[in-house]
Amino acid sequence: MGFVCRNEPVQITWPAVPSVEFYGVRGSCPCSDPALARYGGATACVAVEAGDGSPPLLLDLGTGCRNLGERLLERYFPCSPVPVGPPPHPPGEAGSAERHGASGERLRLAVFVSHLHFDHVQGLPFFGPAIRPDVRLDIFGPLQSDSLEAAFAAFVQPPYFPIRLDEIPSELRFVGLDDGAEVEVGPARVTAREIPHVGSTLGYRVEVGGVVVAYLSDHQAPESGGRVVPTVAQSAVDLCMGADLVVHDAQYTDEEFARKRTWGHSTHEYAVEVAAEAGAARLALFHHDPTHDDAALDRIGEEASFLAGRRAPGLEVLVAAEGGRLDLAPAGVQTR
Repeated sequence: MGFVCRNEPVQITWPAVPSVEFYGVRGSCPCSDPALARYGGATACVAVEAGDGSPPLLLDLGTGCRNLGERLLERYFPCSPVPVGPPPHPPGEAGSAERHGASGERLRLAVFVSHLHFDHVQGLPFFGPAIRPDVRLDIFGPLQSDSLEAAFAAFVQPPYFPIRLDEIPSELRFVGLDDGAEVEVGPARVTAREIPHVGSTLGYRVEVGGVVVAYLSDHQAPESGGRVVPTVAQSAVDLCMGADLVVHDAQYTDEEFARKRTWGHSTHEYAVEVAAEAGAARLALFHHDPTHDDAALDRIGEEASFLAGRRAPGLEVLVAAEGGRLDLAPAGVQTR
């Protein structure tokens, strides 16, 4: 895989203000069907741009990160094909961080993984920058009983995948985060909070360029007797407080939630409740169920907008779609 080097540099336009772009919006598993064409079938992957030309900050490594990787290769390596052939070292040698050492200038990318369910991590081996030795990929995620790296290594290995994690050519660094951890990456400050789901799960608050983006991809709504209870965990409120955009789990309808009330997800009505409770400006419904086609998501979006109008007039609701981009200019700044 590579890119043709033209006589003129490849011109790619990137937003001049902070923005969010959706590369994967589906939950549970990737899916492909003509009825899903408008909203897309790739699993969770979101890019946050600071608007200052710095590399984007990535949220989750679902199958959507393959397309994001292609875009990043075009952006940073337009005339340099991805190396092909066998891994650059024999199996069993030291892992990528030790293998590369500190020498040489590398593109540095940061990914914040919400949790380790397959739909949020399975795109890593297909992420173009990960298979370049001139890239450093810092992967942050929830603390694990062993280590975050060991958890990834457990599925990036035969027989589940042809090569092992430590054979991936890029420099991979793994950092486990506990509740309340704060990380500065380039111009961004990221705060991690534990949120209810099935297993250890983090939500993230990204503050960059004068705007706030809250990311709660998988969030178990509280329930009683199969019905959602309209109370919100303090950690979720903290993440979303005053956010310019909340990206929130909205996988189920009320009827689906009644059957799957302990499966770790929310309804679109509860997503509205979270955003309204926190005084957010905009809500993007996310982590769409594989059974929800474009028509179903249109209806869900309409219902959520109606509910928001009653619960929090002024809250804008949209349904996240693969390939969609939102510019989030700070107050007083005009978008182009």
